[in-house]
Amino acid sequence: QVQLVESGGGLVQAGASLRLSCAASGRTFSSYAMGWFRQAPGKEREFVAAINWDSSIPNYPDSVKGRFTISRDNDKNTLYLQMNGLKPEDTAVYYCAAGLHIATMNLRFRTLYRYWGQGTQVTVSS
Repeated sequence: QVQLVESGGGLVQAGASLRLSCAASGRTFSSYAMGWFRQAPGKEREFVAAINWDSSIPNYPDSVKGRFTISRDNDKNTLYLQMNGLKPEDTAVYYCAAGLHIATMNLRFRTLYRYWGQGTQVTVSS
């Protein structure tokens, strides 16, 4: 079992940067595919970024491409999301997720992830 705890969210102005972290429990973090998703009020949870156990990364969605970068540190059991050039439309609760045996091309599908964190709020003011 994996427990995930996100941190790093906050209130920032448009154009600012934030780095989200997701600390994972357990000794098998390096075996998991990891993803970031976000959910704005009244909207469905959407894919933001993902990184597989072998560090392969699927395409970022157009909404964050060129601004967000995902990375992982297996020694620290931590997943990161560097967010630059934040926009008001990035406002959402950001969740990290973990799953096993997910092909890189399918990492954008949230239903394939077994474990989820509690989320961290990111608010971007204009």
